[in-house]
Amino acid sequence: MAFLYFYDMRIVVVFLVVLIFGCSATPYKPSKINGVSFVAARDIVDSTHVEPVVKVNANYAAIMPFGFIKNLEHPEIIHNTDRQWFGETRAGAEQYISELRKANIKVMIKPQIWVWKGEFTGEIMMTTETDWKALEDSYTSFILEYADLAEKVNAEIFCIGTELELFVKFRPTYWSQLIEKIKTIYKGKLTYAANWNEFAKTPFWDKLDYIGIDAYFPLSDKKTPTYEGCLKGWKSHKPIIEKLSKQLDRPILFTEYGYRSVDYSGRQPWVSDHTMRDVNLEAQVNTTKALLDTFWHEDWFAGGFVWKWFIMHDEVGGHDNPMFTPQNKPVEAVLSKKYAEYN
Repeated sequence: MAFLYFYDMRIVVVFLVVLIFGCSATPYKPSKINGVSFVAARDIVDSTHVEPVVKVNANYAAIMPFGFIKNLEHPEIIHNTDRQWFGETRAGAEQYISELRKANIKVMIKPQIWVWKGEFTGEIMMTTETDWKALEDSYTSFILEYADLAEKVNAEIFCIGTELELFVKFRPTYWSQLIEKIKTIYKGKLTYAANWNEFAKTPFWDKLDYIGIDAYFPLSDKKTPTYEGCLKGWKSHKPIIEKLSKQLDRPILFTEYGYRSVDYSGRQPWVSDHTMRDVNLEAQVNTTKALLDTFWHEDWFAGGFVWKWFIMHDEVGGHDNPMFTPQNKPVEAVLSKKYAEYN
């Protein structure tokens, strides 16, 4: 009996050694923010709209209510009205979040501005002090509306603005004061979505929790960018991003990232108009995979939100679609695989 007991204990010890060393041989991969930019729509959402988000192994969704401005020099932001689509309003954002929560999807609330005719928000610029003050009052009303919602629903992250370069540049004191006002309402994590060529000049990162970047960095001039070529393209951008993160002791969050499924998708990735129509699914796969493989393993990198994800999954994207969405394209599998590794 003593021999059998000794023999059994040897088996247990061997099993424990194999278990411990076997587990240690598998590298630990911390969870990342594996996000989708959940596009506002006309209607309410239900579990059928959320299931594809879960299936792609996302654990976060960016909820994007909208405010509207007549033109780049107009100071009034129209928001939360019955003339907007449901998903663009406070009630819509709250309903979307409620449905996403049922599937354990975390959220970033990211209020955005749309300028009439799609003009670039980074060029919003007032011409008089009176108009600047009016814009500040209007933007404060807009953003505090959603800071209040973020606190109410316990949103994990609140984004205080998106691609507002000139507004930030010419009114830095206002933005510092706005951040303090937001902090009296919302107690969670804060970021700002700076454009790819703006983030290094944004003056208030030390007051926020994440350095947010809309990561449309140019990578390649090739008609079909190669994976290797895109990795090389990141070598001029990544050190600058990493340096800022370490200098300010703030993690990097790609508040938006993604590439269109078109020829030359890595040349000017920010271009979103309909002049580029030649579908190139391989280009989208190569550019996206290179971004994911360049950043997702870095400890100073928090994650990101792919642009963009529509609620009617079965009706969007596909192999003849030249736009950003990864839905129903080969790149969706690339995204799902990487997100699964860091979930």
